[in-house]
Amino acid sequence: MVCAGSIGCLPRICVDYRQRHQGAITRSPGRRHFDIFPQYDSLFAFLDRRPELAGHRPLLFERMAAHLVFCLRRPERVRRADRRAYFRQAAAHYRRHRPPGFAPPPGSGRDLALLARGNYPLFAARETVRRAGGLGRRGVRAARRRLSAGGNRLYYALQRRLPLQPDLAVYAAYWYRAPACNPQAVEAAARRLAPHVRSVWIVRPEAVAALPPGTDHVLPGTRRYWKVLARGTYFVNNVNFPDHLVKRRGQVHVMTHHGTPLKTMGLDQRPYPAARMDFDALLRRASRWDYSVTSNPHSAEVWHRAFPCGYRDLPAGYPRNDRYATAGPEQIAGIRERLGIPEGRTVLLYAPTARDYREGYLPDLDLEAFSSRLGDQYVVLVRTHYFYGRHEWLRELHERGLVRDVSRHPSTEDLCLAADALITDYSSLMFDYACLDRPLVVHAPDWDSYRDARGTYFDLLSGRPGETPGPVTRTVDELVAVFCDGTWRDDRSRALRAAFRERFCPWDDGHAAERVVRAVFLGETPALPPVPRRTAPLLRASAMLPDPHRALGTPLRQPTDGG
Repeated sequence: MVCAGSIGCLPRICVDYRQRHQGAITRSPGRRHFDIFPQYDSLFAFLDRRPELAGHRPLLFERMAAHLVFCLRRPERVRRADRRAYFRQAAAHYRRHRPPGFAPPPGSGRDLALLARGNYPLFAARETVRRAGGLGRRGVRAARRRLSAGGNRLYYALQRRLPLQPDLAVYAAYWYRAPACNPQAVEAAARRLAPHVRSVWIVRPEAVAALPPGTDHVLPGTRRYWKVLARGTYFVNNVNFPDHLVKRRGQVHVMTHHGTPLKTMGLDQRPYPAARMDFDALLRRASRWDYSVTSNPHSAEVWHRAFPCGYRDLPAGYPRNDRYATAGPEQIAGIRERLGIPEGRTVLLYAPTARDYREGYLPDLDLEAFSSRLGDQYVVLVRTHYFYGRHEWLRELHERGLVRDVSRHPSTEDLCLAADALITDYSSLMFDYACLDRPLVVHAPDWDSYRDARGTYFDLLSGRPGETPGPVTRTVDELVAVFCDGTWRDDRSRALRAAFRERFCPWDDGHAAERVVRAVFLGETPALPPVPRRTAPLLRASAMLPDPHRALGTPLRQPTDGG
């Protein structure tokens, strides 16, 4: 590539590297690493045949010398027993291919001088000193970390001996990523309904710059972090707090969750191959919950069995969905304007979920083909799952104007309000979006793999009312056809959506956050909107499921040996 007149690059992955179980050669020590020498001989023979490339020789020689020393220093490449022989060949290569007038780059002069002289004993002695120094520095850093951790444990233990701060509420979401989801909606309602409760958010350092002005916050691991864990009274999170949190008597933990479950959760995951967790530790975390916020009767049934601990069910609806019931046309128009959506365009939000059965993100929809075939009347917003980072292929489509990459937009609720329809696979976002009573399309090309690896509570693709929220597609052709022939918003789609909404959105009336605040912070028993009884398939025929409609605050039954 150094010698190339031009280089072409494709903005997508074109090669799959399948690694054998013993690992890559770069981490497999042995004589195979001596193959580096004939390869470099071949490289310089190529240069000898091409005099016009002589200007590249010093750079390529420098890279070769650095590469030879790099491999020699790695025990996972060159074994101790082979180092002298490897060094001897490296020294011969250095002398053979060294261009006239070559000067070693700064920082590598001593190593290359020893290589040029073939002085292995002195090189080995220098390596011993260098390794000892590195071990010493790492030891000092490790000792500092242990000292700091010990100091934090002592400080936390001392703080736990002090009284709780009765009006301090500690909020977190998505493993301290940023204020979001149900906890953010609860905190906003608490500021209005329970102003005596002081809130503090736990956030990572990278989230601080985007916090709303005046947001009180702490960073994980700081002294104040340990203090609020020890002294706070209320703890609101949509995932579990870390294991190092010790729950004190008088502290109240509210688990808001962050989605209605389609895939199996908690203990229900045990039979499935994608389950990779310590279930005993999971139950210890769930045992800290005092309230479990449930968004619908289905969720209540799932949480009761998946997390069989002594919390109280709080059937309130999802606080984050309140905006779907309260946002007016002007607010929605403002969101679309801020997103830069031209007036009169139809907005489709594509929001796929993560896959437990594979690592990394692989698109299950050819977005380039889909967007191109739809035409200019549609705007496709793409939001990848928060588990995944940025993707070059998606950025390239965004820059070409084929899609809008909104993966890092701070508000999923804004995106849903802006969208005229949702395209998803198995994301719990479908249950939230159903509150808007707008078209839903399920694109599920790998349903069999997903269901078999993780397990699901019902057949999303069955076509039965209350299970399938709208049209189902498995290929790009089918998905394009759904929008071109109007299937996405025909009478059958409306009927499926209505049944799905009836089952999964019965309490999302715009007052879910208020109900949580009144129950947790004010000690009231808020009323729920009436839920019509309907016949739905049991999650498991043998399961003894508590009544999801029982009164707020009724303790859960503890499981029996055979339950």
